[in-house]
Amino acid sequence: MNPSKTYTIDEAQKRLESYCAYQERCHKEVTQKLYDMKMIPEARDQIIVHLLQHNFLNEERFAKAFVRGKFRIKKWGKQRLQLELKRKDINKTLISIGLKEIDEDEYINTFNALAEKKVVTIRESNVQKKRKKLADYLFYRGWESHLVYDKIRELIP
Repeated sequence: MNPSKTYTIDEAQKRLESYCAYQERCHKEVTQKLYDMKMIPEARDQIIVHLLQHNFLNEERFAKAFVRGKFRIKKWGKQRLQLELKRKDINKTLISIGLKEIDEDEYINTFNALAEKKVVTIRESNVQKKRKKLADYLFYRGWESHLVYDKIRELIP
């Protein structure tokens, strides 16, 4: 994107339609894109209203897609998913709707597989250090502490 280029409302609207059609976006990302395009506040508001009316922008759909994608691809736990959605200014109600996209059995199976795969790769003879490394890894990915501690007791006695 050319930083000195100016856009008409129609041009900006078309660009943002493509931007939203390519991948689900949240309001914060779209607003940032409009700032980057140097659009005035009235134009930004008008474009966002247009995107909402024509269903290019839908935060509930964004939250669901975000949760599904980050859980399946990056293996993030619910804590991390909540944190990242909050950073994108998604409200609590939409966050809980998004988290319902995760099947509970699939969640536990993914957690177990992730922990079991990681514990094998930790090269540490000291039991406490090994436990800490596994815990840090799982917490960073946003898994709940009760799951993490139970799993550590099971895998590293």
